[in-house]
Amino acid sequence: MPTTPASIKRRPIHPMLIAFPIGLWVFSLICDIVFLAVGTAAWRTVALWSMGGGIIGGLLPAIPRFIDWTSIHDEPTGRIATIQMVLNLCVVVLYVINWALRFHGPPVAPGPFVLSIIGIIVLCISEWLGGTLVYEHRVAVSEDISGAVTEQPQRLRKAA
Repeated sequence: MPTTPASIKRRPIHPMLIAFPIGLWVFSLICDIVFLAVGTAAWRTVALWSMGGGIIGGLLPAIPRFIDWTSIHDEPTGRIATIQMVLNLCVVVLYVINWALRFHGPPVAPGPFVLSIIGIIVLCISEWLGGTLVYEHRVAVSEDISGAVTEQPQRLRKAA
């Protein structure tokens, strides 16, 4: 697939959007760890709302990702893309459950923290598969039609 149908000026939308939920979910886990270490309730609150932002941010790239998924016609690539998409949806569901447990549950409970760790592990696996799609299967990568190798700018050649 030379380009992605979900793009703006030939730039894929999905990669632009995934940085936010990933960053927010990782930050929420860091806030949990700091809360457990120091005990200041503000860290628990920041973790809750970072997680909520990650949930909203995690739903945004789902639409362009689904559009990209429908344009994959190679069976092995499509299988990896399907697994990656399902894992991403599982991560969002895990964080929705996690957020609800924190919002409605007791102030300190081990379950949500464990769900955060599981969520990050599943997210890492999913993003590994996403990297496989891009770097090995060339999904949503524009190729130079001529096949010519682009020369490095002069200033970069001197430094190398």
